[in-house]
Formats: sequence, C-alpha cells, structure tokens
Amino acid sequence: MEWFLANTGMILERGGQHLVLALVPMVLGLLISIPLAQLARQSRALRSVVLTASSLLYTIPSLALFIILPTILGTRILDPLNVVVALTIYAVALLVRAALDAFDSVDADVSQAAQAMGFKPVARFLQVDLPLSLPVMFAGLRVVSVSNISLVSVAALLGVGNLGMLFTDGLQRDFVTEVVVGIVAILVLALLMDSVLVLLERILTPWERTGPRRGRGSEDDHMEPAGAASRATSTAGEAA
Repeated sequence: MEWFLANTGMILERGGQHLVLALVPMVLGLLISIPLAQLARQSRALRSVVLTASSLLYTIPSLALFIILPTILGTRILDPLNVVVALTIYAVALLVRAALDAFDSVDADVSQAAQAMGFKPVARFLQVDLPLSLPVMFAGLRVVSVSNISLVSVAALLGVGNLGMLFTDGLQRDFVTEVVVGIVAILVLALLMDSVLVLLERILTPWERTGPRRGRGSEDDHMEPAGAASRATSTAGEAA
C-alpha cells in the first residue's frame, strides 16, 4: 500500500496511456467494421470471405504483430502507432462478426416498412437498421474493450508505456507488489470502460428499457416491440 501511494502519479500516467491505446483502436475498428459488415451482407460469398478473413486475423500472435508492423509502417519499434494499428486489426476481426449479427437482428418487417415509406438505402441504414442494431453491437464492443485492454499490456515488452510496464518492472525486480498493483489497475480500467459502454448503450437505446407490459396477452407482448419500432420508423420518415 505504501508503494502504491508513493507511486500514484506514475500509475495514473500509465493508466492514461493504457486507456488511449485501448480506446482509439476500438473506435477505429468500429468505424471500419460497420461499412465492411454492411458490404458483406450483400452476398453470401462475400460474407463468407469476410468472416473467414476476420477469424484468420485474430489468430496472429500479438507480440509478433507488434514486431512486424514497424517494418511495414516504417515506424520505430517504440512508436505507439504500432500498437494502435495492431489492436485496430484485432478490433476489426471481432467487430465485423458482431456487426453482422447486429444487423441480422433487425426485424425484416421494420426494414421493409421503412423501404415502403420511401427511405433510400443509405437513409434506411442510418435511421432504422443501425439504431435498432445497437444492443447487439454494444455486446460486441464490450468484448473488444476487454480484449484491447488485455492486449495493450503485451506492448510493454517492447517498451511502449502502459500499465503492463508494472508487470515487466516488477518481474525484473522480483517485486510482487508492483505486479499485483498492475493487475488490479487493469481490472479496474476494464470495469470502468465496460460501465461506460453500458451507460452509453442505455442512453442510445431508450426503447430497450421499456419492457413488455404486464397483464396483457402474449399476442400483445409480441406486438409491442414491433409497434414501437414502427412508430420510430414513422417518426424518422416524418423528420426526413
């Protein structure tokens, strides 16, 4: 505890570096995965190619990728850009599949209703399909956030600043306290990021907090989500 209090500033600095290296690739991976998944939905063959490629990408060892990327990108071995690019690749590998599942979860009747109301493909995607796919999409994001926070620590072996350096330094000095503090700090960071994603999901999907009404028939329970989605589509159509 004394060591932790004496080194709080350093731990917070490493934690900030760790968070940036985990968060930036997740955002970039999401921006790449959404259009890629939408493109893959256009044909069964393309879908199969994208899913196979994403699975293969995730099997690349992280340490090997961190070492190879400087040669490919022309960067220094200690450049944080290598970590960002590597983790973006892993994020895309996970999020493409999650995005496909999210888009497949959207009720086909709602999409057809939006099309019948005159929505263009892009407008229908942005105003109907994408919002309704958010609950499943956030489930994938939560997995990627934990994966990224874990993988960032591997970059400490190359000297890139993050909480993983508490592991390498603690092992070199045979100082268990520093290793334990590093583990706890990473767990706390993962929990905080997961909590933020849960809160963001609740803000962006208010309809998910409205459960089926009690005391009504099963038919009404099934009709309620569809009715809510139809009203959302109608509202978006009027706004357009």
